[in-house]
Amino acid sequence: MSQIIEIDSLSHPGAIPFTSLTETQLRLGFETGEPTFIAESPKVIRIALDAGYEPIALMCERKHIEGDARDIISRCPEMPVYTASRELLALITGYKLTRGVLCAMRRKELPSLGSLCHGARRIGVIYGVTDTTNIGAIFRSAAALGVDAVVVSADSCDPLNRRSVRVSMGTVFQVPWTWSTDPVKELREQGFKSIAMALTDDSISLDDPALPLEPRLAILLGTEGDGLPARVIADCDFTVKIPMAHNVDSLNVAAASAVAFWQLCR
Repeated sequence: MSQIIEIDSLSHPGAIPFTSLTETQLRLGFETGEPTFIAESPKVIRIALDAGYEPIALMCERKHIEGDARDIISRCPEMPVYTASRELLALITGYKLTRGVLCAMRRKELPSLGSLCHGARRIGVIYGVTDTTNIGAIFRSAAALGVDAVVVSADSCDPLNRRSVRVSMGTVFQVPWTWSTDPVKELREQGFKSIAMALTDDSISLDDPALPLEPRLAILLGTEGDGLPARVIADCDFTVKIPMAHNVDSLNVAAASAVAFWQLCR
């Protein structure tokens, strides 16, 4: 049976992963001794557990011990459970939790890019995206619309950032992903042609009939403000734009990812 520990202060040692560590410190294993991330809400935590992620500790409102978190606690009998008031949890997260459950979890070793590409036909590439909300939303679109895997450039935000995980609704645990320092080059070596989602003078339309015929495509999505770097666009096999009306020139990167994935993954 899990040990239930009542805390009344953010300085309690058990609360450190939830309160005192930055995302970088969690990733590097400060205090915990191993790379860690935080998952929020019972649904997201269950998806992470189903995907093989191991819990370190749970923090929840008192009422959730026999409520929303009961099955999670039962499933992980060796996991310490720290409980606190709703008000204290709001101080930890910076906002009132609607489901009042947090879980610190061990990171898993990421797959190599080669193993990620094995058997894949469509790969999403997140290139230089630093907004955590957009990262989470892109993963959710990737999961929903049939993307086989996601490659994340080294200068992008961590997909296991707390907010990215929350916005993704746990799909970041369901879609295989890994980092890359040079996605276009490394994916070309794996037999993929690359699509740069960008507005240029020679961009072709997303509904160009040639695109779905390509057996292996990597779909590159760039930063929220500047888009993909010119050198990356030049390295890609196709430059593609979404046809739009009313003189709208672009969409938010998360919205653009959903449109592109829908068209190219059917």
